[in-house]
Amino acid sequence: MTEDPRPDGEASADRLDGTGRPPRDRGATLRKLMWVLPWLVFLASPANDLASGHHTTGATAAGWAGLTAFVAIYLVTVFRSIGRPFLGWSVTVAVVVEWTLAIVLACTLGGSWFGLFVYLSVMCGVTLPLRVAYWTIPLTTAAMMLAGWYVHDVAEAWGLFLAVLMVGYAMTGVRRLVATTVELRKARATVAHLAANEERLRLARDLHDLLGHSLSLITLKSELAGRMLPDHPDKAAQQVLDIEQVSRQALVDVREAVTGYRRPRLAAELAGAQVALTAAAVTAEVPADPDLTGVPDEGEAALAWALREAITNVVRHSGASACTVELLRRQTLDGPVLELAVEDNGSGGSGKGPGNGLTGLTERLEKAGGTLEAGRAKRGFRLVARVPLGSGVAVGSGA
Repeated sequence: MTEDPRPDGEASADRLDGTGRPPRDRGATLRKLMWVLPWLVFLASPANDLASGHHTTGATAAGWAGLTAFVAIYLVTVFRSIGRPFLGWSVTVAVVVEWTLAIVLACTLGGSWFGLFVYLSVMCGVTLPLRVAYWTIPLTTAAMMLAGWYVHDVAEAWGLFLAVLMVGYAMTGVRRLVATTVELRKARATVAHLAANEERLRLARDLHDLLGHSLSLITLKSELAGRMLPDHPDKAAQQVLDIEQVSRQALVDVREAVTGYRRPRLAAELAGAQVALTAAAVTAEVPADPDLTGVPDEGEAALAWALREAITNVVRHSGASACTVELLRRQTLDGPVLELAVEDNGSGGSGKGPGNGLTGLTERLEKAGGTLEAGRAKRGFRLVARVPLGSGVAVGSGA
């Protein structure tokens, strides 16, 4: 690990979150084309059949025209349907045309053309409504078998039987997965929106509770001071002093409230560490639902900052493939402490002394009465942060 500011990781999430979306730019279009085009390998057999010269000139020309039309309709229909809902009668017409082309070409040009039914099955699974796709896929497989019987090449048809049947149903599974991904994305956005609204409401309630009484009292005493000022200036001066005290206390309350909102929470940082490490393809062992009983707010915040800095360095700079986070309660000569340990199997630090990140963490922990240890381990880098627990807190084996 080296020292650097913490990344938010949102760019990586955005790159991984394109499932189920139609192409939005040139890059997305190229990626979807790279997904579709490799599956055109099944066209090698009919193309080779036409190039071999086994057919008449007219049949060869008709075959090339039919193959070109089949592939064009397939690419346009399937490519435009990725991540989009059913397009209506246009897709139905496209599937019917593809059905006709596949059957006519296979029955007239031979078993080398049975691979077209694979693409027909994919079209049914990708573009048609699921309830329709469930019966059109086996119907497509049956049509291929009948074509094989018609051209006396049942063996070739049996060779593609499972491919035609299973690839269609596999595509219906992909569609359900895409739909689930889209719904989860929408649900996540809704939850985030509701959480933000709830946080605003909570802040509004807290500010009202903190300032409502103080501001009302300031208003009342200001009115009293105004009425007393002409005849009783000494009493008015006392009211002004009271106003000053109330306003100062209100300012202190607001500062404490804002500090509480800004303070990071260790439980939230542990959950965020699990997400960040998993997204970075790092095998993570992170404790869930930690017991923070007796941990002072300042100490918890210091550990949260330490965990945030450590995970940032693991993800961005260490090159580690595994990371372990431990949260333990220990009894020391100075009293009970809560210990946070983060160890990875990466390349370790620069070896040139602590950087700004570790220096800042050391200062934070010292203010909370804690300590920080960081250095190379046997297989990577290890960071250990400790903060004292409140008096009377029992120390167990783990948090």
